[in-house]
Amino acid sequence: MQETNILWADDEIDLLKPHIMLLNEKGYFVKTVTNGTDAVEAFKTAYFDLVFLDENMPGLTGLETLAELKSINPAVPMVLVTKNEEEHLMEDAIGAKIDDYLIKPVNPKQILLTIKKLTENKRLVSEKTSIAYQQDFRVLGMTLNDRLDHEQWAEVYKKLVYWELSLEKLEDAGMHEVLTLQKAEANAQFSKFIENHYLGWIKSPETGPVLSHQLFAKKLFPSMKKEKPTFFFLIDNLRYDQWRIINTVLSSYYHLDEEDHYYSILPTATQYARNAIFSGLMPLEMEKRYPKMWQNDEDEGGKNLHEEDFIADQIKRIMRKDSKFSYNKILTLEQGRDIAENLSNLMENDLNVLVYNFVDMLSHARTDMAMIRELASDESAYRSLTLSWFEHSPLLDTLKRLSQKNVRIVITTDHGTIRVKHPSKVIGDRNTNTNLRYKQGKNLNFIAKDVFHIKNPHDAMLPKLHVSSSFIFAKEDTYFVYPNNYNQFVNYYNETFQHGGISMEEVIIPYISYSTK
Repeated sequence: MQETNILWADDEIDLLKPHIMLLNEKGYFVKTVTNGTDAVEAFKTAYFDLVFLDENMPGLTGLETLAELKSINPAVPMVLVTKNEEEHLMEDAIGAKIDDYLIKPVNPKQILLTIKKLTENKRLVSEKTSIAYQQDFRVLGMTLNDRLDHEQWAEVYKKLVYWELSLEKLEDAGMHEVLTLQKAEANAQFSKFIENHYLGWIKSPETGPVLSHQLFAKKLFPSMKKEKPTFFFLIDNLRYDQWRIINTVLSSYYHLDEEDHYYSILPTATQYARNAIFSGLMPLEMEKRYPKMWQNDEDEGGKNLHEEDFIADQIKRIMRKDSKFSYNKILTLEQGRDIAENLSNLMENDLNVLVYNFVDMLSHARTDMAMIRELASDESAYRSLTLSWFEHSPLLDTLKRLSQKNVRIVITTDHGTIRVKHPSKVIGDRNTNTNLRYKQGKNLNFIAKDVFHIKNPHDAMLPKLHVSSSFIFAKEDTYFVYPNNYNQFVNYYNETFQHGGISMEEVIIPYISYSTK
């Protein structure tokens, strides 16, 4: 073990000799001084892993010395040792960013515990986390071979995300690689699960999970309360792991009432999944009910231009009563600020739907912009970039303001994304759509093992553009490329975040409810 260097400042340091001798025996080096001025000088001339400061020293007090030391190196943990248990002192110490404090007389066990907590915490956490994952690895491995239902698959995905977030804090490349392989195996099995069950869920909805088009009727509407407006935030492309990251911020302002999920319909693409949420209908039903509003892949123009109309129609159809609602789509910083500034106008509504497109734009920007590709070079960086946006966004400002009101908050998305790594060749006619994770068209030629092929789109309640049209969905982390310009496509799209196909990340969607504290 590398030697830990400790600086201990106390005007009665002679009384602490037994403690210091014990620390020396345990392998710690302790530099002692009797006042704050000498502590500052010692701190300037040598590196220390930890500092103990007596609160009541002649000259510079413990808190004054703390301020001096923090200005030199704020990263070094510092512990205040005091006889004074008054509350105001503790508040001052915490405000001065003390890392811990001990009440005199201190005993050796207290000191050792504090040292281990502050200097060896990272190593101890790393070891414990690695051991815990190794144990769970075997359990997860056996679970993946079971005949899991849709609820169990959601639990597997959440468990893998838990370990992904836990292990990313550790500098253990080997453990990361093991998890990556296990996640890939899980996605392979999950793709087979969807292939075997999805059409059955469409035919007999009661046998499957809540799907996109059932979300309002089965989850949102039943939980709405007349005396408490509901704010429904749909953050496009927000995966479960990204929600877990932003939840660390939201937990300061809200109580987490329910951490739930639903399954996105196929294709896991905005014009299908999000229109299904807001209309309460599958795409084939939308095409029939709204022939002038529904847009197929080959149609020109925006594919999500009628969401407000869809919501209004669904409310009348499902709730069978007039409910006041608002709909806002936030695409720019200015629009986000306007919403935050005018929340009072929304408080009289039963339901307020707010669609935020930033994360979706981020995933596309990662494909299109070299700088973003470097900033979001892997899953961890992608999450970090999402968190950075959220912490400085008008969305967080809106949520902070709402936390002061009597409201219910729902946060969800329409589909997730997956980082694609394996190109798969596909051939289609010139009318075949351009999405990298699903294709619809006539006479599609593809590698069968890489896709879920739906020969008759009507079986999946999808529009059929032509008599011989079919759909294919990329499984796991595959993406479609054309044989011509193959290398150019691969170089451009490999390792980018895409959606439209079948993976846990795209299909299993967080549905989170909060109440104000």
